[in-house]
Amino acid sequence: MLNHAGKKAAAAGTAAAALAFGTAGAAVLPAHAAAGRPGSEPAPRPAGLAWKPCPGKDPWEGGRIKNLQCASIRVPLDHDRPRGKQVTLRLTRARHTTAVSQGVVLLNRGGPGAHGRDLPAFLTDSLPRKVAASYDWIGFDPRGVGASEPSLICDPGYQDPGRARPDTIPAGAGEELVWMARAKAYADDCAEKYRTVLPHMGTADWARDMDEIRKALGQEQINYFGYSYGGYLGAVYATMFPKRVRRMVLDSVPRPSGVWYDNNLDQNVAFEKRIRVYFEWVARHRETYRLGRTGRDVGAAYAKVRAALKKSPIDGRIGPAELDDIFLSDGYHDGSWASHAAALSAYVNRKDPAPLRKAWQRPGRHQQNGYAVYTAVECRDAAWPRDWSRWHTDATRLYRAGHRFETWSNTWYNAPCAFWGVPGGPRPEVRGSASLPPILLVQATEDAATPYGGAVETHRRFPTSRLIVENGGGNHGVTFGGNRCVDRAVAAYFAGGELPASRPGPDASCKAGPAPQPAEAAKRAKSGAESAGHAAAARRGTTRP
Repeated sequence: MLNHAGKKAAAAGTAAAALAFGTAGAAVLPAHAAAGRPGSEPAPRPAGLAWKPCPGKDPWEGGRIKNLQCASIRVPLDHDRPRGKQVTLRLTRARHTTAVSQGVVLLNRGGPGAHGRDLPAFLTDSLPRKVAASYDWIGFDPRGVGASEPSLICDPGYQDPGRARPDTIPAGAGEELVWMARAKAYADDCAEKYRTVLPHMGTADWARDMDEIRKALGQEQINYFGYSYGGYLGAVYATMFPKRVRRMVLDSVPRPSGVWYDNNLDQNVAFEKRIRVYFEWVARHRETYRLGRTGRDVGAAYAKVRAALKKSPIDGRIGPAELDDIFLSDGYHDGSWASHAAALSAYVNRKDPAPLRKAWQRPGRHQQNGYAVYTAVECRDAAWPRDWSRWHTDATRLYRAGHRFETWSNTWYNAPCAFWGVPGGPRPEVRGSASLPPILLVQATEDAATPYGGAVETHRRFPTSRLIVENGGGNHGVTFGGNRCVDRAVAAYFAGGELPASRPGPDASCKAGPAPQPAEAAKRAKSGAESAGHAAAARRGTTRP
């Protein structure tokens, strides 16, 4: 329904692609001792942190951290060799202002690869004043991210070749081979640039970095708040360091047993469902957008635009792949539904490309860095198929089953892992004990990026956890996105450890808010304002889990 231009790709055999590449391969770097294993050398205690005012204009964060304090910490590249090479992590802090502190809260917005030093400002603005004032809120750029050193960026041309990228939905074996070659070149460039770093970019390495931060802060225990991948990072930390956990909120949680290849297959199905909900919404407002009376009509209009952009990209830069990039965000959050529907309508009904041109963002330094770290972490965390025929078979199967919107673009987003220079795995263990303090899980039932089953599985793996669901909600990253029921529960948990009573299934539920209305969204856009939820999602940087 979504992409008629790509139908031939699903129907045509592409055995030639698999035969041409055979088993996916690259120059393999040495995989050092598995992260998370106790170090063979005694680790020196990290020095205390030297806090100072953050700059008014930061090279990575602009003015977003100007009212925070900044510091840095050096941690071992290889935690099994604590006296060896070091990497530098950059931190920020919003200090408590109450007479008695409840400790520190480490923050992570997800990715993996999303920057994090601006998060203390966001959290302290979002929470009730008394709750925010009782903690030290700690933001940090994890290893490889943003201002931390080294800061990873691989082959920028993979995301931004200076022209429209090839169509992600291959029309035949030749187009599939083009993307395979691009993915392998990206993996090879990362291996060449970061040969000594890539073996130590797994989630377990990040969890051990967090514990080094805890030590440097002089804390026996930490509190933690993580969105999306940050929820998985928190779960791994709680498994590795259960005695160091005080309180944790994990919002929009990936499925631990699906890390990461299978989780991406789950996403392909979930995004198809979510984008159909969006297209049905556009159809309900047909008097505004004039794109059809049904979701199927809107999908056909989208496919027609996609085919046109393949023949003639806007400015030579915005082709079908870039169009999918624009509308992918509508699977994450409904805050952009109105503006993107208006942009599609302008192109279809007035032949006006200006709104689509405005909606597309050229991948800049944040995006290039975030993607390099995303691949470095996910490719290292777990084993990925090295035989391309597995990727091709799964993508073709899902596409033929009607899951067309995200399947092939998601395949190419993760394809460098088929050629990665470092073996993946073993997958970090995620499991809590009965002695672990209660962890609070938050999840929307219709979330496409981290489908609901991930929170259910994590809830089961942590017997003392509590799960709050947003029934009917499809936005990724629920807390402080406009649902007062959820926000009150999270604030009460941070204020005094208050939790819903344990019961079978979800422990508490909150009703999702209404879908946006075009007139209200247009008014906000005209005034330069955003909905609370969309602003929150933008500041969290939730683009991929």
